[in-house]
Amino acid sequence: MSAYDDLMAFVRETQALSQIAGRLEWDQETMMPRGAAPQRGEECAAIASVLHARRVDPRVGDWLDALAGTPLDDVAAAQLRHIRRDFERARKVPAALAAQIARVTSKAQGVWADARAADDFARFAPTLDEVLTLKREEGHALADGGDVYDAMLADYEPGTTGAELEAMFGALRPELATLRAAVLEADAPSRLTGEFDEAAQMGLTRKLAKTFGYDMSRGRVDKAVHPFSSGSGLDVRITTRTNPVDPFNCFYSTIHEVGHAAYEQNIHTDYLLTPLGAGVSMGVHESQSRIYENQIGRSRAFTGWLYGQMRDAFGDFGIRDEEAFYACVNRVSNGFIRTEADELQYNLHVLLRFDLERALVAGDLKVAELEAAWNDRFEADFGFAVDKPSNGVLQDVHWSVGLFGYFPTYSLGNVYAGCLNKAMRAALPDLDAQLARGDTSGATAWLGKHVQTHGGLYEPRDVIAKASGSAPSEAPLLAYLKEKFTGIYGV
Repeated sequence: MSAYDDLMAFVRETQALSQIAGRLEWDQETMMPRGAAPQRGEECAAIASVLHARRVDPRVGDWLDALAGTPLDDVAAAQLRHIRRDFERARKVPAALAAQIARVTSKAQGVWADARAADDFARFAPTLDEVLTLKREEGHALADGGDVYDAMLADYEPGTTGAELEAMFGALRPELATLRAAVLEADAPSRLTGEFDEAAQMGLTRKLAKTFGYDMSRGRVDKAVHPFSSGSGLDVRITTRTNPVDPFNCFYSTIHEVGHAAYEQNIHTDYLLTPLGAGVSMGVHESQSRIYENQIGRSRAFTGWLYGQMRDAFGDFGIRDEEAFYACVNRVSNGFIRTEADELQYNLHVLLRFDLERALVAGDLKVAELEAAWNDRFEADFGFAVDKPSNGVLQDVHWSVGLFGYFPTYSLGNVYAGCLNKAMRAALPDLDAQLARGDTSGATAWLGKHVQTHGGLYEPRDVIAKASGSAPSEAPLLAYLKEKFTGIYGV
């Protein structure tokens, strides 16, 4: 087994360097001075080159060949499965292309931010076109004659195809549209009014992070334009944002990112700095953030506890009781922003992006046509017009950093969360009583045991199937949404 030991020692060093690269990206989003962007682009390109060289190092292939046919336990076999898949993918991408993608996407993030602030898509379009061209080149290399979008998806959700997602999302869309129409015709619950001190928001948001099991000795909460989670193992950081008239944005962004962070923090420590030491896919990752945020955090039981916490933090804020607060938290209303969308409409925002990016990658839609295509599709799906690019095509950072194939994992994560919630509720009949006391430990422990501790040990859909007892399906999510929103709105 010396070949295995040598291979794993090499891979651990590569994983450590990858964590350093991730820390550069965290710094860029939180603390880096704006003027440092050009230099940071070169730094990111340099470390990307080092990482790419290690991932295609011929010794990796030699070690894998030496281990072919060797009897292995389940953990070692899973490690080799990931290493072999990553090695074969990395070998298909030229080193110069990998470095150029890192360089351009690092700079593109700043161009996107400036264009978003100016509400000027034309300022960003040439850079986006450059990013798309590079990512399509990479996709063609990875696809090796197959479907380019499927090759891109494999970076985020191995084993899933665009056609499979199209079928699943095709089953979701009409059901969601019908329920949305019925709900928006009914009387809407009260909404929050007034202003909420942003320092007090951050105080309560840190309490919520701890309530959901986030280990602050191995993490931290900072502010960023776009909330995210970064890192794995012993250093997992999250960001959130505040809005004086919308504290829910802060609280539920935090709970969402804690779901991601808890997944990384709860992976078995034996897997630290190995391929198994990170979430197995973005869909499974998103299942954790969405079940923390929605099925737990927006439940009637938990919002009853949160109502008391908000009264302690802000005094009387105009919502009469816990039931009215539950309806307020889950209020369905028109809006432009995906990250601020209510639980019912969120997936419609994602499906829009899924269809548009598939068309971009296929060459059926040009970057110059993207803004108009976005606006047309949004009005068709939501019934009102986009008023400015920052509320439309410029609202998300993802395409600027080359994350084509990432968006559908948000809705796939919701589907997975629906499956997990059904199984968790069956296993924990007293869950609501716990949540009403602000005690999430039963839910988070169940998810830790059945999903999070495994890291990359199983394939993504196998993780969900083992935890929920059946193959992933959109049916539990639809049943959950129908029960919840027909109950709140009486439709």
